[in-house]
Amino acid sequence: MGNSNEPATPRVGADREADDATRATGEVGRLEHCPTELKHLVDETMLQDIESGAISYRPDDSIRSESALADLQAELAEKVRLIEAQTAELAHFRKLFERASAAARIGVWQCALPSEDLTWTDVVYDLFELPRGAPLDRRQILDLYPETSRLLLNRVRGEAIRNRTGFQLDVQIVTAKGAVRWIRITATVECEGGEPVRIFGMKQDITEERTLAERMRHMAEYDAMTGLANRARFQIRLAGFDNPADILAAGGSLMIVDLDGFKQVNDTFGHEVGDGCICEAAHTLQSVCAEAEMVARIGGDEFAVICRPQPRAAIEATARRLVAALQTTVSGRGTTLPIGASIGIAIAAGTGSTELFRRADHAMYAAKAAGRNTYRFADTAAASAA
Repeated sequence: MGNSNEPATPRVGADREADDATRATGEVGRLEHCPTELKHLVDETMLQDIESGAISYRPDDSIRSESALADLQAELAEKVRLIEAQTAELAHFRKLFERASAAARIGVWQCALPSEDLTWTDVVYDLFELPRGAPLDRRQILDLYPETSRLLLNRVRGEAIRNRTGFQLDVQIVTAKGAVRWIRITATVECEGGEPVRIFGMKQDITEERTLAERMRHMAEYDAMTGLANRARFQIRLAGFDNPADILAAGGSLMIVDLDGFKQVNDTFGHEVGDGCICEAAHTLQSVCAEAEMVARIGGDEFAVICRPQPRAAIEATARRLVAALQTTVSGRGTTLPIGASIGIAIAAGTGSTELFRRADHAMYAAKAAGRNTYRFADTAAASAA
């Protein structure tokens, strides 16, 4: 009686071949139940190989194929979602940039090299008051720059291209509609293979900034009441007498003009009338001394005139005209009060600005001592004192 635990005897030869053929035939039958997508993927050669037993087919291959396809579709859908999200975000930031650019009046520009073809964003068109998208010709655009700005721009731009660098420059333009504006140009030169291929950057409208800066400078350097140079600006120009290379050091002159009788007018008629007298005196000084280097208000009722080198007779003639023009009267409240001027004059003679001012001031007091409404030269005043 045989032992049921004995291993089965392996089948060989014809029996094995018969089993393989039966198995392959059964697997081919199962293909009829595979998904349509798999049938399309399996070509005739593969079917022949399966039928002939050259390759084997496992039933779970279709399941894995469907799973892999589903994974690929999910991955593709996720990538599409990411691209759409990034596209939307890019469009959002572009809109933000355009709004910020318009608010700050900053536009982007590019110029291809060496063709000089220009590309502008809308804001740059607006800065030059040209229709958006209009064809651009750099030679015609340069005509919108005044000569000084155009020459400066071409020089700085040329240096940047030669040196493969960049620049920042403030220049003036006159728009296509005739408006005068200041713009700030920033530029960078881009190279390929060591050769400049484009220059690009930004253009910003700085007209308001420039106007404000000029207003602040004017307030710092000019007297608010009269519009004349103030004491600070006067001191800066007076320092020219200390510089041997400055024309003033070669015989320029200084006049100190002090109004006579102003305090009494101011006390009697009030500050409004007094301020009017100061403004009238300033106007007279500017008119008589139109050729002077500078006319300044350096104190309440004190003025200074800096003149370039000229003959002593010409200086004296100017002083005489000033004395005559500044002599007047102020009436009101049943009272008439005189106003005049005492003038001290010093001519540069190798001395510095401090000594020159001291001598002119001393001469002015000498004129007052001589009866007011007159002038004195410093050398004459010194000789009289001696």
